[in-house]
Amino acid sequence: MALHFEREEYAARLDKLTASMREEKLDAILLFAQESMYWLTGYDTFGFCFFQCLVVKADGNMTLLTRSADLRQARQTSNIERIMVWTDRTNADPALDLKNLLSDLDLLGARIGVEYDTHGLTGANCHKLDNQLQSFAELVDASHVVSRLRLIKSPAEIVYARRAAELSDAALDAAMPLIKPGGSEADILAAMQGAVFSGGGDYPANEFIIGSGEDALLCRYKAGRRQLEANDQLTLEWAGVFAHYHAPMMRTVILGEPTPRHVELYEACRLSLDAITAILKPGTTFGDVFDAHSEVMDERGLTRHRLNACGYSVGARFTPSWMEHQMFHTGNPLEIAPDMTLFVHMIIMDSETGTAMTLGQTYLTTQDEPESLSAKPLDLIIAA
Repeated sequence: MALHFEREEYAARLDKLTASMREEKLDAILLFAQESMYWLTGYDTFGFCFFQCLVVKADGNMTLLTRSADLRQARQTSNIERIMVWTDRTNADPALDLKNLLSDLDLLGARIGVEYDTHGLTGANCHKLDNQLQSFAELVDASHVVSRLRLIKSPAEIVYARRAAELSDAALDAAMPLIKPGGSEADILAAMQGAVFSGGGDYPANEFIIGSGEDALLCRYKAGRRQLEANDQLTLEWAGVFAHYHAPMMRTVILGEPTPRHVELYEACRLSLDAITAILKPGTTFGDVFDAHSEVMDERGLTRHRLNACGYSVGARFTPSWMEHQMFHTGNPLEIAPDMTLFVHMIIMDSETGTAMTLGQTYLTTQDEPESLSAKPLDLIIAA
């Protein structure tokens, strides 16, 4: 089997999950998030675009319900021993197959947690699930039970996070020679993704973001490519990925002479990032991090140009996003602890002057000061 961790690590993760289930008084939990299944068992697939569920009982017993296309995938990539297949057919209702499975597992009338907040459970499938199970068992929203456990990275996970960061740096190195007047966004994107692949990495959970000119102010990927001009701005957000572990980075690169506004916005980004890294340590809340960011931005009159979040936890993630649930936004009471991998980003998009500026890096928290996983400096990048 193609497991990325030792069996003892998976056993320890299962112990943590069953302990959390006891705290929540759950007899079983239905996992629909692919990253939850991957973390717990090694199961690696994009088959979660269809109905599939990993049933975990409080005693640690696990059963996967999936389609025939993923039967061998589960056998090859996971430590799951019991795999059930629901059959593709017209008007199929795999939630009924799940109910029958839960009945076989003696879970009628049980208190069952459900991972509702995941792209692995579509609205249509959730409707089927609730229709079948609401009179069968007591259903509890347990969307963040595994997500919280995944926040703290093990030593083996940190090794993968560090390798992902090395691939992030390699991607930037591959891009820089191509960032020049007449350079193609297509070539830059290909070089960055190619550097990750050639380094043994994986597809990212979401597309790399690339945009120049007025598109440098966009925070999402879009189709279409552009040639760079002599005086231009290029925003890049990308992630090295290794064994699905992500280490995102973000930069706005200036071609030619930066405008005074570019310099002003970069200084705000750098001051904000410095303010955050000074407190990115145990005892600080995720809300405190955002407050440090917004204070710097707002003092400089940038309230309407900044975002309402400035980063999030990262780890092993699957399509459509490498973002974890835990974000830096106002009022988030979650406390930082050692061994978290956190992506901090400064994003300023001034639509009034058409000026973009970003700065982002992934950090590993420690008992004290955070460690940047990237070896790249935070200086403003000016391409020739």
